[in-house]
Amino acid sequence: MIHRTPSGTRDVLPDEMRELRAITAALHGVFEGSGYGELYTPALEYESVERMAGGQGVYRMFDETTGEMLALRSDMTVPIARVVGTRYATADPPLRFCYFAHAYRAVRPQRGQAREFLQAGIELVGSPAPQGTVEALTVLCRALDAAGLRDYRVGLGDASLFPALLAGLDVPEETRARMLRELVDRDYVGLEREASQLGVRDEVLRVAQTRGGPEVLEAPPGPVADAFEGLRAMHALLDPDVASRVIFDLGLIRDLDYYTGAVFEVYDPALGAPIGGGGRYDDLLGRFGRPLPAVGFALGIDRLHIALTGEERG
Repeated sequence: MIHRTPSGTRDVLPDEMRELRAITAALHGVFEGSGYGELYTPALEYESVERMAGGQGVYRMFDETTGEMLALRSDMTVPIARVVGTRYATADPPLRFCYFAHAYRAVRPQRGQAREFLQAGIELVGSPAPQGTVEALTVLCRALDAAGLRDYRVGLGDASLFPALLAGLDVPEETRARMLRELVDRDYVGLEREASQLGVRDEVLRVAQTRGGPEVLEAPPGPVADAFEGLRAMHALLDPDVASRVIFDLGLIRDLDYYTGAVFEVYDPALGAPIGGGGRYDDLLGRFGRPLPAVGFALGIDRLHIALTGEERG
């Protein structure tokens, strides 16, 4: 007999469920109050839909009744891109959506990662940078404030920055892919080894390990000038309360292929992992027939709950 849940999944009992509902209610109030309408999509998508966005870490299955390949959604950004391309094909932008939904990732259980998790987030479609990104960051901070999180910070970078740096340093394409993977994994030992072999160690590590306030954007190296300018323009538009939460992280690259510009992650001292994150994905909607700029974020409700509990305990 089986008496436990599969690794990477868990039961949620009533006391904790009430606390999670209180968190989602606080987030929902901010999302709806900011003009984001809630939607829901099927947990099952055609596998080809997930593949259009890269398809990493996706649970795939063969439907014996129809002969079709299906997939469990790995996030809500891709399904919402599909919805925009089909149900909002002629709607005037900007379009604002929010969601509260479970997502699924095919990860190795021994890494302690969840394979099923509840996410809350927004997607802002049709609003270009920097204004759209500023709106998303503002909603993010207001939502975390409403949930009661006090000590969080938002790491802010640009997904185009490091690839531009490596291209400017004439790093071979196959090596670039490995170095980007090492940066995503924060494997600085591997990154330093690769860079040293190519004679670009100092240039690579200087950018990869730079974090701080707006002063880190004052003297950009040539290949990353455009990314620096975009980050400066965005920072200039941020409300002071939001700007006070931001730490520029020039080595930040998120583990999804569709990000094109600004990317960000939420951290709190009470949790040793990101609570959530997001960024710009200006090319994704075009794959679904609606080429519009877009930005969004997702928060892990379980991780947010852990961080809130940790702050309360001091």
